[in-house]
Amino acid sequence: MWEPRIDYAAVFRALPGMVALLTPDLVYAEANEDFLRLTGRTREQLLGRYIFDVFPENPNEPAAAGMRETEASMLRVVATGERDTMALLRYDIEDPTRPGHWQEHFWSPVNAPVLAPDGRVALIVHRVEEVTDLIHVFGGPGGDSRARVLEAELYTRARELQEVNDRLRTAHAHEREVALALQAAMLPPPGPTGPHGAAVRYRPAIGALNVCGDWYDLVDLPDGHLAVAVGDVVGHGLAAACAMGQLRSALSAACRVAEGPAQALDALGLYARSVQGAESTTAVTIFIDWVDHTIAYSCAGHPPPALLHPDGTVVFLDQATDPPLGARPEHIPRVQARTPFTEGATLVLYTDGLIERRDEDIDAGLDRLAGSLSRHRHTDAEAMADALLSDLLPRTGNTDDTALIVLPL
Repeated sequence: MWEPRIDYAAVFRALPGMVALLTPDLVYAEANEDFLRLTGRTREQLLGRYIFDVFPENPNEPAAAGMRETEASMLRVVATGERDTMALLRYDIEDPTRPGHWQEHFWSPVNAPVLAPDGRVALIVHRVEEVTDLIHVFGGPGGDSRARVLEAELYTRARELQEVNDRLRTAHAHEREVALALQAAMLPPPGPTGPHGAAVRYRPAIGALNVCGDWYDLVDLPDGHLAVAVGDVVGHGLAAACAMGQLRSALSAACRVAEGPAQALDALGLYARSVQGAESTTAVTIFIDWVDHTIAYSCAGHPPPALLHPDGTVVFLDQATDPPLGARPEHIPRVQARTPFTEGATLVLYTDGLIERRDEDIDAGLDRLAGSLSRHRHTDAEAMADALLSDLLPRTGNTDDTALIVLPL
């Protein structure tokens, strides 16, 4: 069977209409001939450059919002992996032959994702239809009555679309606030932490409702020890959050009566079998003995906690790791390990949103975490927690929830 040999690069360049490709950092990767022609830019002036360095906002239009709306649309595509169609907008372009002179332009843009094999957004397709000529098609300078009618109609429709979009975003923001309030109600404030104070952080993922199953907990034990735990229920939405609430409460209770963290996770694993949506939940539990300066820990499929020593070295507590909750067909007692700590050390527990990226091995994320901890070892717990989030979460926003505990020892 005959199969044509298609030069897709040539096809892209010849596409009718304005089309450009941008990286998730909003840097131009390619543009077709119509895009170059209608924007008055060469390929060399675009490729490898940040979109708003090439096309800044018109400084003579204080109310202009084209840059803000375009950036928001593209970042939504990166965060959600879904197409985003924008309302008609005005976005003036500086005349490349006359710096300081701006040409009025009206555009109808659509931004769409190009997904890599692992599902992440590799490129943004930025397709733009220019409608400037449509607005002025009926008249010369100043226009006639028909042009004014058409322009008014276009602006009215654009405003209506924008108002609808704004109302939807407002409703979405309210729904998100309610959902996050529910999540916060199920996540306790920091409890007693022995001689030192812990810093806790919870960062929901961007986009959609973003109520997920991440949790953290600090439990003051009857013998004076401290139990610290983090966990992550698979999935998103209120169902995951409800499963999280049940599991967090069960683990908190189990820690108060168990002999150690492995026994607490054993009890949680048995309980999880009766909780809908709890399958494959990961968790890690640590018991801290302040007198003996030891840490007992057990992991159920969760990323290993990090122990930062005063000299800046970082050890990951990975010697007691078992499968996630409910992953085994039969119940098998979980393993437990113990390690000493010195005064001045710092214990860090977290969920996978802090370190995992779709396009890399988990070891790369662990290396980033270790490097950040070492750099910020002289800061207090609150400053260190903020620094970790700043260093490790993507600039465009985290696509998975992140729970974090920083506990000085």
